[in-house]
Amino acid sequence: MNDVATAIIAIRGAKVSFGAVRALDDVDLRVMPGECVGLVGHNGAGKSTIVSVINGGLTPHEGTIASDGEQLERYGINAARARGVRCVFQELSLCPNLSIVENARIMHRDLGGFRWRTRAADVIGKSLDIVFPGHDIDTSQVVGDLSIAQRQMVEIAMAFSDAGIPPRLVILDEPTSSLDASLARQMLDHVRRFIASGGSVIFISHILHEILETCDRIVVMKDGRVVAERPANGFVHHGLVEAMGSVAKAQTGQRSVSGQTAAPVILSHRMADIPFAARKGEIIGLAGLAGHGQTKLLLALHAARSSNWLPERNPLVTFVAGDRRLNGVFELWSILRNFSIASLADMSRRGLILVGEEETKGADWKRRIEIRSPDMSNHNILSLSGGNQQKVLFARALATRAPVVLMDDPMRGVDVGTKQEVYEIIRQEAAGGRTFIWYSTEMDEVCLCDRVYVFRENRITAELAGDAVNETNIIAASFEVAAA
Repeated sequence: MNDVATAIIAIRGAKVSFGAVRALDDVDLRVMPGECVGLVGHNGAGKSTIVSVINGGLTPHEGTIASDGEQLERYGINAARARGVRCVFQELSLCPNLSIVENARIMHRDLGGFRWRTRAADVIGKSLDIVFPGHDIDTSQVVGDLSIAQRQMVEIAMAFSDAGIPPRLVILDEPTSSLDASLARQMLDHVRRFIASGGSVIFISHILHEILETCDRIVVMKDGRVVAERPANGFVHHGLVEAMGSVAKAQTGQRSVSGQTAAPVILSHRMADIPFAARKGEIIGLAGLAGHGQTKLLLALHAARSSNWLPERNPLVTFVAGDRRLNGVFELWSILRNFSIASLADMSRRGLILVGEEETKGADWKRRIEIRSPDMSNHNILSLSGGNQQKVLFARALATRAPVVLMDDPMRGVDVGTKQEVYEIIRQEAAGGRTFIWYSTEMDEVCLCDRVYVFRENRITAELAGDAVNETNIIAASFEVAAA
């Protein structure tokens, strides 16, 4: 039987351009029932654009869309939802001022009428129980009061929920970026169950082992084109990175910490029984299950060492936010202004910004960290992919004079090649005496650190250093029962 006739969605010859930038260039993509398709590529490769086409949010300038063998002349968001297409975007899209139940009502229009709140709570509650058993989320909570991990859990559960139109194709764009290992495992287990029941998934992730272990077929994109496509068992990690267009450098182990123990303590904080301390030139990791106090510590350190009102020419700390939409980007500003806002004291004279210096510094960091934009001055920050937005935030922090960089899961949605380049920059900066305090939900990143503090229930339960920094010790400390 012809694949196109049975495909839940089949895109042929899709072309999309944004000005001079060709986002999609003659792309073919099909998704079959009971199939998990992995979609990979560096930031700006065209993944988000093809997702917008499949989700009905963007009409291609050229090309065709078919579903169940039917050519669709008019295809938009409503038509996609009627066919059971759901999407969890990398940039979480829940309304923060509404409750979880009210957000469920927006997604499921058939939930209106008498006692709709009760029915909506039942729909989203059941889905949360299935996808994330043992969760502690109250569906009456306001979304803005949830942690970023809880918001991601709610979005994922909502995409798999059924209020009359069952999901047939669920698009997951970096779905585990804010989840710890335990929650990510629960979600991936549910994806496998959904596929086994005949559902379909498009899975986008820069965590390549998730793609290799979960997907049936992998599609690799680069510069708006499909450059490779074959069964998942036809790829290995290194080969997948090569297909994406660059070879990531091998990760190096921790640096020797013997000389760092004599370095002066540059930052400290008291947390229960084990005090926190960071020395000059160290890379300190914060580990443990998500939401157990790591971000609270970073915010406390930043608040205690920052001016309340006036910008400082020589700040002690700078911050890289993980939740960029809430704490990172200025959505109405250009890419350049988002980059330079933290370093204006170094680019101004007598209160006036020196535009030439601002543009030169921006161009230097654009080159160093490969921010994919033809023009930083005239393009809005939201014109960038999520990963490229995160690169801007990282460059903004490193461009300051601050000797301490606080990082709240900063690599969310950043491709593997760029991650390796950023890791190298961190190493170079640390060798020059800069201190990094780094919370990450990715075990590979935590294991790159010199010392690691493991958190559970807002307490530090262990301090690991050197060879003791490994997955076994971190997991053991993460699940240790807190003292009464």
